[in-house]
Amino acid sequence: MDFINALFTQSFLRQALLVGVLASLAGGLVGPYVVVRRIGYLAGGIAHTVLAGMGIAYFIGSSPIVGAFVCAIVAALLIGSISLSGVDQEDTLIGALWAVGMAVGVLFISQTPGYNANLMSYLFGNLLLSSEGLVKVLLAILVGLAVILWLIHRPLTAVIFDEEFARLRGVPTKFLYLLLLCLVAVTVVLLLQAVGLIMVIALLTLPAALAGHHARSLAGMMLIAAIAGSVFTIGGLALSWQADLPSGATIVLLAGTGYIISLLSRRLIRRFTA
Repeated sequence: MDFINALFTQSFLRQALLVGVLASLAGGLVGPYVVVRRIGYLAGGIAHTVLAGMGIAYFIGSSPIVGAFVCAIVAALLIGSISLSGVDQEDTLIGALWAVGMAVGVLFISQTPGYNANLMSYLFGNLLLSSEGLVKVLLAILVGLAVILWLIHRPLTAVIFDEEFARLRGVPTKFLYLLLLCLVAVTVVLLLQAVGLIMVIALLTLPAALAGHHARSLAGMMLIAAIAGSVFTIGGLALSWQADLPSGATIVLLAGTGYIISLLSRRLIRRFTA
């Protein structure tokens, strides 16, 4: 009840709630593609490379979120090119890029005088520190994501489920694959606002994986994942407010618990109906 009452009296809390829901909706749109295509490790590489862009932007006095967007797109194209090239030890190269990106970010942050609480919120997540105007920006980006996915949904679905067949049908599979990774990159930066860089992959994949237990189509997965992600975000924010806990960690813990419950219930249902 304290959380509900605070929503009516504290504008920053309402703003935090809206930011978290918008980020979760973006994750619900893109997460199912990541889960079905099984590119979680690529998304992880993109996410953690983002720290380099944030550190450089912070060092030169620019906005860390701008640096995150630029670095995320560059990392998506670079990691996507490595994945498509078919080189040996692809996972090692992506892991190296992941580590180097984080190292570059840490070095630039260490050379910047002073302590920035907002930067720490990008790393560990703190919805309560969401800046004014962020809701409108996230809403515009979310609408853009939805429009792009609506336009390319059918060919992208063909690429995800049967890339070879799609290629034979003349679908530009490489372009769509790189575009998907760019959309993942944008979504990762949006989710940073909710749970931070360290735990961003959890909120991108867990609601989508949960949705996969109950949906029979990609569109169904997107709907359930968006709803589940929003519920986890709202519930996590409420719990963190009541218990004075870090919001990002609470949201991810709630999402993980929800996924485990969904997985166990699905297995129990299968056992009793077999």
